[in-house]
Parts: sequence; structure tokens; C-alpha cells
Amino acid sequence: MSSITWTPAAVSSEARDWRGWVWRIVEAQHVAATMKIVDDAAEQEVLESLLEGSKPAVPDAASGLDYLLATPFRYPPLAHGSRFRAATDPGVFYGAATVRTAGAELGYWRWRFLQDAEDLERIGPVAHTAFRTEICTATVDLRDEPFRTDAAAWTHPSDYAATQSFARVARDAGVGAVIYRSVRAAEPSWCLAVLTPTAFASRRPHPATQSWWLLVNRQGVIWRRDRELIALTMPRPVPTP
Repeated sequence: MSSITWTPAAVSSEARDWRGWVWRIVEAQHVAATMKIVDDAAEQEVLESLLEGSKPAVPDAASGLDYLLATPFRYPPLAHGSRFRAATDPGVFYGAATVRTAGAELGYWRWRFLQDAEDLERIGPVAHTAFRTEICTATVDLRDEPFRTDAAAWTHPSDYAATQSFARVARDAGVGAVIYRSVRAAEPSWCLAVLTPTAFASRRPHPATQSWWLLVNRQGVIWRRDRELIALTMPRPVPTP
């Protein structure tokens, strides 16, 4: 746990205006999956409309955002939550400094899934889309003092109690995003936890995207696009609390 009990006033005093771009990678099979079971575009539009009606409502603060930006605020997390979001907390959009960092973060969890699937030896290749979006909001950087004192708590591989608690305090302090060291990337890099939909500088991500294929095996993950390849060896898994 954090050695310091952070208050909204203390966190607010360390916040700074920040503007920058972050990368995120998502699966790119949603449209392809529905196209497989319809005959034409009209039928697909009807099916998509029906599927949309069965989903959780978009929070008011995320209304009007492109679905790539709004989705993390729309759906509940897994039972154990995520690094900056407990099961009962509002949504969090996670971005990364580079495509490679985003690939390491997402790839780790795909690899963890494979470790728990006894009957699977590999996953994929699966199509993914990498996109970037601009953030403009009050931000705190956990890599800097005074937060750096608790670096071990912020970057714990499986215990998210400290970071989830900090995110709640940061929200109360009016902080829109938290910068932190990437836990899954082998090389030093950073990620950004966006705590509110109002932190986006634009309602839509940058129009230029990248298409990647992800292959997961027992040893690690491989990202490939055109002539680019990112191979990441994974550590031994740490049990999730």
C-alpha cells in the first residue's frame, strides 16, 4: 500500500495542465463478426442497432464521443477491476506513450488469458487497430516527486488497491488523468489513465490508424503489421487478487 495517505487537496496541489497524444489498441473484429451473419449492409445496420440497444447506456459525460473513446466509460470492469478502476468505480480510458507500450500492456493480458486456458496453445493471429487520441486536462505524474516515493505501490504487478484508491482521490481533486510508469513494457515507458471523458481534446481520435495482427503463445506475444514486428517475451504470471 501507499506509504502516504493522499487527500484531494494534496493531489490537487501537484496537478498540472497537460496536453499530449496517447496510443490505444483494440480488437478490430466487431464489424467483421456481424457481417458474417447478415446478407447485406441494410441487415447489418439493423443487427448493429439491435446490439446497440442491448448495451449499457453511454454516460452523459461521454455522450457524443466516438465509440473508441466512449467504450471504456460505458462498460463495467472485470470483477477485480483494473489498475486505476475498482469494480464500483467510473470508467477509465488507458492510453500509452507508444504503440509498442500499448502492445505490451494489452499483450500481457491476452497472454495471461492463455496461461489460464489449459486447452489452448496459442491465440490468433487476431486483427487489432491501433489509434491515437489527444488529451488535454489537469494531470498528475506518479513518476515525479512526491508521488515517486510510492513507486512500488503504483507499479505492483497484481495488487491494485493503492492505485484504485488514488484514482478516487484524484477524481475528487478534479484531476482528469494520471501518468504512470508502464508495468508491462520491458523498456522504460509511460501510460496514462484518463479518469473522465471530458479529458479528451477532441470527440474523435486521430483519423490515421494502424492495423496489427496479434499472435499469443505460451512464451509471449507477437505483433505484426506490414514489415514491422514487435516480439515481447512475457514473465512468469503473477496471480491476480
